[in-house]
Amino acid sequence: MSAAPGPQVHFRTCNLCEAMCGLRIELDAGRITSIRGDAEDPFSRGHVCPKALALEDLHQDPDRLRSPMRRTASGWESVSWDDALDETARRLYAIQREHGRDAVGSYLGNPNVHNLGNMLFAPELIRTLRSRNRFSATSVDQLPHQFTAYLMFGHQLMVPIPDIDHTGYMLVLGANPLASNGSLMTAPDVRARLRAIQQRGGRIVVMDPRRTETALIADTHVFIRPGTDALALLALLHVAVVEHAPRLGPLDAFTDGLETVCALARDFPPEKVAPHTGVPAHTLRRIAREFLSARAAVCYGRMGVSTQAFGALCQWLITVLNVVSGNLDRRGGTMFTLPAFDVVGGPRALAMGRGGFGRWKSRVRGLPEFAGELPTAAMAEEMLTPGPGRVRALLTVAGNPALSTPDGARMEQALAGLDFMVSIDPYLNETTRHAHLILPPVSPLERSHYDIAFHALAVRNTAKYSPALFEPGPGSRQDWQILLALQHRLLTLRKGRPSVRATLKYQALSRLGPERVLDLGLRLGPYGARVHPAKHGLTLEKLRQSPHGIDLGPLQSCLPRRLQTKNRRIHLAPELLVADMRRLQAAFPQHTVPEQHSGELLLIGRRHLRDNNSWMHNVPGLLKGKPRCTLMMHPEDAARRALADGMEATVISRVGTVTVPIHVTDEVMPGVVSLPHGYGHGRQGTRLAVATAHAGASHNDLTDAQAVDALCGNAAFSGTPVRVRRAAAPESATPVG
Repeated sequence: MSAAPGPQVHFRTCNLCEAMCGLRIELDAGRITSIRGDAEDPFSRGHVCPKALALEDLHQDPDRLRSPMRRTASGWESVSWDDALDETARRLYAIQREHGRDAVGSYLGNPNVHNLGNMLFAPELIRTLRSRNRFSATSVDQLPHQFTAYLMFGHQLMVPIPDIDHTGYMLVLGANPLASNGSLMTAPDVRARLRAIQQRGGRIVVMDPRRTETALIADTHVFIRPGTDALALLALLHVAVVEHAPRLGPLDAFTDGLETVCALARDFPPEKVAPHTGVPAHTLRRIAREFLSARAAVCYGRMGVSTQAFGALCQWLITVLNVVSGNLDRRGGTMFTLPAFDVVGGPRALAMGRGGFGRWKSRVRGLPEFAGELPTAAMAEEMLTPGPGRVRALLTVAGNPALSTPDGARMEQALAGLDFMVSIDPYLNETTRHAHLILPPVSPLERSHYDIAFHALAVRNTAKYSPALFEPGPGSRQDWQILLALQHRLLTLRKGRPSVRATLKYQALSRLGPERVLDLGLRLGPYGARVHPAKHGLTLEKLRQSPHGIDLGPLQSCLPRRLQTKNRRIHLAPELLVADMRRLQAAFPQHTVPEQHSGELLLIGRRHLRDNNSWMHNVPGLLKGKPRCTLMMHPEDAARRALADGMEATVISRVGTVTVPIHVTDEVMPGVVSLPHGYGHGRQGTRLAVATAHAGASHNDLTDAQAVDALCGNAAFSGTPVRVRRAAAPESATPVG
């Protein structure tokens, strides 16, 4: 819908985080006069968080680029779209022709999954490059979820979702849904949903090295040492299958591997793991018994358990605990979505790939591929290490790896040394300042929206389409148009002349656009004409006629029919995960508790409701209040270092050093410090006025790209060893270790 003069009301889904909150946007004379929650949205029911107001700020941001930019010796200059796209294709093609396909790498950032056009068209461009050097934010985030889903259920997106609206007991590890709005658990107004658990007589228990916002409203919070969650989960399993008995219920008829996981759990009684985790044995046993006695229970873990050395084991053991307690595919436990645009069971041309593992490895360190991507922890070394296959050119799409990937300083060194770099991005930020060309797409309010990814991760099945609020400005391009035009140019160069087939495909896709592809997916989905008569089947037009969205009902039991494994059975004990138990046992010997080096602390991250990684820090309204980029430290640790609240401190890791204010608080356990993710905006050469004024320190200037989950390659930056001292009396920055 275009913004015509006169009062108007527009209904939309906020696409700035995973919660999918419905918005009611009022306009007058083409200008936004109000943004508030849509009380008629069947999913969010009027809830909205502070980030929603940022949609207007992002649209009007004077720092947002409106036309393609080329970096020159004397600075940045505007260029036409044709010149920018032609040069991009020509240079990428030339580098691949001279140095091979893998000489061009790609990186897709987190905002891509919040963008309908990018979800549908970016994969085609990446496949056109035919390079094995594909990277994304997946491997600094949720890769363990997708990895274990692939091994256990046969598809990387068959991620079990907590049925938060019906559970009676919620055990949360390494997650803070009150700050994230629910991550891989799309749940608008998650605070009310958590409170509802308690109001119906249930309990919420949080195990985390920090007393998070979620822990503050929980019935119980338990401190746990970073990196030891797998041991705690094994202790809970021990109680479930040794001191009690497995109760799979209907799952027993199509589950393999129960005997194997029972045998593994026998070796991890609570008394054995307590010295490592810092959680008393009686506490672990009590939590396990409460979990087992609840009418319905769910165990849920996110970033804190994924981004550690045993992240894949953690996500596997969480699912195993839900299975053996009879809480998988059960109301109030963990369940699977049935989204209208079905990325798991839909037509092959529209569904996302099942995944794959270890089909190739990174050139330098031999880290394994998953779902066509290499771990991002290998990205900088693949650009810096000479030899055949070295990444010499890079395409980034809505990503800021300089701030969002481990060892940020080395990443910046790698970006600065590329022969060519192009970024599809609306900002001149810490990463794109290294690009030779920046291709800026329209603002979020100038494009239509449908949440392909987050409807597949939601706690309830709904569907909602949001047309564009404003017509794109003159000379601007949609994200998908940029991707498609670049793909067409590359294919033309590769064939030496315009191919009739490629030209027809380009013209057809240009006419279709994201909306018609979406419509096709809806028609062929579980609520469309394939299942229902045509006159009742879900279509894009029906969503247009339902601006508040359509409620498709609560999550329903769907196993075994929705399983994607070849034998349609749950693989409870995948060989790769069972074998990785040996690494866990070696890291935590039975009679030895590893000691931290003298003066060493363990660094963890954190998130704030008004933050979203690095890409929301140029919005004035979200940066109000006290500075959030502080280092949380326990009073005992601060006293040992003669540090007081508000003092500047130097934080030193193996790879880097930052200076940051100290916040002394008992919200973190002794031996642990916490620094938020996504800051570090004080780099030269950016155009981010608000972010630069609130620069902060980058968490990833301290994290180590060498620290990964050795099984799946996910970054392991939760629990990075650091030393902290007063900035006023600096000592030689000798790296830890």
